[in-house]
Amino acid sequence: MQEVESIVPPRYKEYRNKDGFTPRELFTKNHKGLMKEGEKWMKGTATSCTVVGALIVTITFAAAFTIPGGNTQDTGFPIFLHEKVFMLFIISDALSLFSATTSVLMFLGILTSRYAEDDFLESLPKKMIIGLSTLFLSIATMMIAFCATLLIMLQGQSWIIIPIICLASVPITLFVLMLFPLLVELFISTYRASIFDKKMERWM
Repeated sequence: MQEVESIVPPRYKEYRNKDGFTPRELFTKNHKGLMKEGEKWMKGTATSCTVVGALIVTITFAAAFTIPGGNTQDTGFPIFLHEKVFMLFIISDALSLFSATTSVLMFLGILTSRYAEDDFLESLPKKMIIGLSTLFLSIATMMIAFCATLLIMLQGQSWIIIPIICLASVPITLFVLMLFPLLVELFISTYRASIFDKKMERWM
């Protein structure tokens, strides 16, 4: 609709057909069902992802205060504070917490949206893209934090650690396979170039 509006004279936008509808009104009338379906799908997806994101926030927040190895009695500092693997755990846990929180906020923004016609053009897809991307990041960093904890607790037990690390990559791979095509579609439909040549002159 907007692509056509960009190449027709402005006065055409106010013309009415035999039923008394302007082009914008007719477009809205013909796409009411599609808009309702889009709203239903967005709310369902956002609700499911909000639950997952909230669970990750809870887990990573708790993990930050129940660090592997515990604390020293004298100073209260973590026992493995100077270990590189411990720093990997802290950084990945923090990234998981922050990205999951961002994801939840984005999906809440979708759930509380007014779902106006113009919102489906850029606002809602942008929130969905950010929400899904940060949710993926939170899952990936949560798995990294989990593997780092195992490395700390099971030092020298590589025959256990390696298979578990391989298994930890399974949920990340599944998430990518299921949602990456959706992310690509959302990105292309939201940010793709105009379907018309921008050098095209307006209709007279």
